[in-house]
Amino acid sequence: MSNCDFTTEANVQTLATEVACLKATLTLILKAIGQADAGKVMLNMERFVAQMEDEQQAEVFKNSLQQIKFAYRQ
Repeated sequence: MSNCDFTTEANVQTLATEVACLKATLTLILKAIGQADAGKVMLNMERFVAQMEDEQQAEVFKNSLQQIKFAYRQ
């Protein structure tokens, strides 16, 4: 893992694609760990978002969380 190169291009489209990939990866991980544990993760994330001071960042997190929840339920 220490030899992997995780650099990202400074291109908005590439960043957006990588974020979408991470959301999909997280959704699949949540499905793999089981419903009870996935529910705990989601609740903890919702609590984390509720405590964020930056409202704009919190809204982005909230929207991402909603997308992940929707994908998880399918």
